[in-house]
Amino acid sequence: MGRNVAIVLAAGRGKRMGSDVAKQYLHIGDKPVLFYALKTFEDSFMDEIILVTGAGEEEYCRKEIVERYHFNKVKKIVPGGAERYHSVLNGLRAAKECEYVFIHDGARPFITEEILLRNLECVQKYEACVTGMPVKDTIKISSGDGFVEATPERKTLWAVQTPQTFSYKKILDAYEKFLSGEGSKEGVEVTDDAMVAEIYGNLPVKLVEGSYENIKITTPGDLVMAEALLEAAFGTL
Repeated sequence: MGRNVAIVLAAGRGKRMGSDVAKQYLHIGDKPVLFYALKTFEDSFMDEIILVTGAGEEEYCRKEIVERYHFNKVKKIVPGGAERYHSVLNGLRAAKECEYVFIHDGARPFITEEILLRNLECVQKYEACVTGMPVKDTIKISSGDGFVEATPERKTLWAVQTPQTFSYKKILDAYEKFLSGEGSKEGVEVTDDAMVAEIYGNLPVKLVEGSYENIKITTPGDLVMAEALLEAAFGTL
């Protein structure tokens, strides 16, 4: 079986958090948000972890995260770019030779090995897959003036999470095409890795089940929810 590499993204500033501290360094319990995702990858079948940080934060992450918590699988710490997709490409280029790459937001602390194993099984069969869960709520499509334009059928809708997992060579090629402007699609806003695979790699992307607890820390309310989830899992913090 080929090498599996995780790219963990921790370069975001988290403006919606309203904090001077980047959200990935805020604490849940007695550890930073970023710790929990890295711990799951460290303890999993993953061969290597590449940590993508904010530019200038590499040494801080090395000392305060990687060395402090003994993450031996973190082999490279690379700076991110202006946008998420620049950070992903920096991580992909650092990955070098591997078979599959798992791209994960460091602000999703509750990733589990079960989710990783489902991604591995899926990517081995389909070459491109994205973690997600069926939506629970009815979704409305808004018109330009704020009225309901349409109500899509709920059973067809999934809320997308990470990791998003791909054949390394194919997602790298798709990202290189995307950021070089080759095959550019006018007016298309790329919001996740799966879109890059779909549009620039012509890859069909398979949905794989994640978890409703695989939340992303974005707002102060998410931190409150994360504290509750951690307490439920491990007892008193």
